[in-house]
Amino acid sequence: MTKADRIKYWVEISKYDLVTAKAMLETKRYLYVGFMCHQAVEKILKAYYSKVKNELPPYIHNLIRLAELSGIIKDLDRNQLSFLDFMMPLNIKARYPDYKDKIFKSLNKNKSQELFSDTKEFIEWVKKKL
Repeated sequence: MTKADRIKYWVEISKYDLVTAKAMLETKRYLYVGFMCHQAVEKILKAYYSKVKNELPPYIHNLIRLAELSGIIKDLDRNQLSFLDFMMPLNIKARYPDYKDKIFKSLNKNKSQELFSDTKEFIEWVKKKL
């Protein structure tokens, strides 16, 4: 697989996850809006990693760590860092009962719409760097 193929793969799967997040938003499955937004951001960061490192990204879900390893963290503003920090528990912790209930309560319709919008904006920002 070429570098361009790897980048295209991660961009396409990020887009797929974002479309899935939108479907979850439309069906009011707010916990999964958060989960799929996390997935979409993770994959766009892996596309960026693939571009700058010219290798497969690591098998991790930590968005801050992916940003650090790829070097994009130096380009992030305070709002983007805060966004990634908020996104972190929406992947792994959303799968465990103790955390799932807490996250579910925090993701209402308005918060989920904001999260979806912020995710789209972040992905577009990263795509411009590809």
